[in-house]
Amino acid sequence: MALIAFDARKAGVKMPHGSGVYVRRLLDELRRRPPDGHELWVLQDGGRGPEVWWEQAVLPRRLRARRAALVHGPDSFLPLARGCPGVLTVHDLAFLAMREDMPGATGWKYRTLVPRAARSAERVICPSRFTAEDVGRRCGVASERIRVIPEAPALPVGPEQPPEGPYLLSVGDLRPKKNLPLVIDAYRMLRAKGLPHRLIVAGADLGLGARLARRAGGEPLELAGYVSDARLDALMRGADALILASLYEGFGLAVLDAMARGCPTILARAGALPETGGDAAAYFDPASAEELAAAIERVAQDPDERARLAEAGRRRAAGFTWARTAAATVAVYEELLG
Repeated sequence: MALIAFDARKAGVKMPHGSGVYVRRLLDELRRRPPDGHELWVLQDGGRGPEVWWEQAVLPRRLRARRAALVHGPDSFLPLARGCPGVLTVHDLAFLAMREDMPGATGWKYRTLVPRAARSAERVICPSRFTAEDVGRRCGVASERIRVIPEAPALPVGPEQPPEGPYLLSVGDLRPKKNLPLVIDAYRMLRAKGLPHRLIVAGADLGLGARLARRAGGEPLELAGYVSDARLDALMRGADALILASLYEGFGLAVLDAMARGCPTILARAGALPETGGDAAAYFDPASAEELAAAIERVAQDPDERARLAEAGRRRAAGFTWARTAAATVAVYEELLG
């Protein structure tokens, strides 16, 4: 029986980003259906001291002591010297493509170690073809070592009531790559034409909140901050549309979560968003506030278009499940253990 080490430190984070949600949901599924004939060793405590010390010094010793047959780093990091095959999940390379999104020591760690970990890994899992191609190009990883395994809707559906409408919703931390100034500019154009909706932005304020509020110019913009899963579920169920204007996304979990609830999605033609949304979303040029405004107007003011996108979205979201994600991940383990 082979021992598979799974770095689950991000599974317990109270306010997880998309990568933390992935770790949590994948781990739940792996525990529900463990790799046949193998033992899953879940590593949840990184101990004291810097993360990089645990990852590059402590973890390799533990892997050797337990004679692990394989280690999976599901959140972009692996020991570079580990004594066993490594599987690495790389969610995106925004820290290379848009460096202003991740400044300081955290950005240095990602830019320094993730490309090295990707080159050292026996297999690299990416959630989209877009990310797979980016990893190949920016990190120099051969395509035969990369596997594309999509994620799935992650938010539980709960009983909390949505706020009163009508409103539009945008989701994501307030950071440059989310392209929120463009959303506000398009929204102001439509308010000038009589659009009755308010705009809710759900995501942690990383220093842009006051600037966005000023840009709104007194229009009904609600900066909700970080919201719980239950609140985000309710917001998606009640919104007339979810708008994602991101300049760079490696997958876009919020797309599938909204689609699963019948919330129409309006997405930028950028990054992996068209790949995730497929033909079940409306699209716009992320450099054009006018094009976004036209897309919002079509969706928000045409009940037939909203119904069409809602039904198409539900069908598309149903094709993604965490059981499939986990089964494909286990198949990658078996490639290396076989």
